[in-house]
Amino acid sequence: MKLTINDEIKTVAVTSISSLLTVLEQPEKGIAIAVNQTIIRRQNWDDFQLSENDQVTLFQAIAGG
Repeated sequence: MKLTINDEIKTVAVTSISSLLTVLEQPEKGIAIAVNQTIIRRQNWDDFQLSENDQVTLFQAIAGG
């Protein structure tokens, strides 16, 4: 399916956020994810179903002040 991930269009064979993170080799800790500008809670990542042309934004947590 075609997704826009952090403003880049990518074609990936995934259905959930968890599987997307695996394909992108992204750690599940220290990040937040929004799909179509809605933050998806971590406990919903396994069940959340991505759809064609979704816009996915990955945010890295940054510590400090």
